[in-house]
Amino acid sequence: MTKKIVAFGASNSRNSINKKLAKFAASQVPEAEVNLLDLNDFEMPIYGIDRERESGIPALAHAFKAHLAASDGIVISFAEHNGAYSAAFKNIMDWVSRINKDTWESKPMLLLATSPGGRAGKTVLDIAVNKFKFMNKNTIANFSLPFFKTNFSEEEGITDPGLLTALKGQIEIFDQAILNPLEDRIAKVS
Repeated sequence: MTKKIVAFGASNSRNSINKKLAKFAASQVPEAEVNLLDLNDFEMPIYGIDRERESGIPALAHAFKAHLAASDGIVISFAEHNGAYSAAFKNIMDWVSRINKDTWESKPMLLLATSPGGRAGKTVLDIAVNKFKFMNKNTIANFSLPFFKTNFSEEEGITDPGLLTALKGQIEIFDQAILNPLEDRIAKVS
């Protein structure tokens, strides 16, 4: 089974280390076809209820949502801006969330974060994991990579064996959720 994975760095930086981590992690999912998105391709006006009432939901929000809907799983790596999401990501999420209540299309998610420092974006990753578990009842695996420049290589990906093993463990949880759809898991419990 070829798995369709949407992956992106939750940043609008052209050289986003989080986009690099998302791409690497998604490429580690067995038999995956990766659709790597760039948030710069989905730049929209800042969300506001007045703007939505006057102009409706932008076509780019619908296009982003279509990518999510067409996937089997979602990989996001978060950039931490002042201890929270980047404005670029938050704005896209705000617009997409107005299309329907199931922002993430009930897809399994692998949430990541990295940074040049030792905290590895843990603050924003914790925010995302805690928020998304109320927005998505499917499996949410997570991993953070500290000291990006030391522990990641463009050619090899994650170079620290212990960190690579930890990521692969989270990828296995994510992959199993894709292979065993949520509705099947709910049916087994019922």
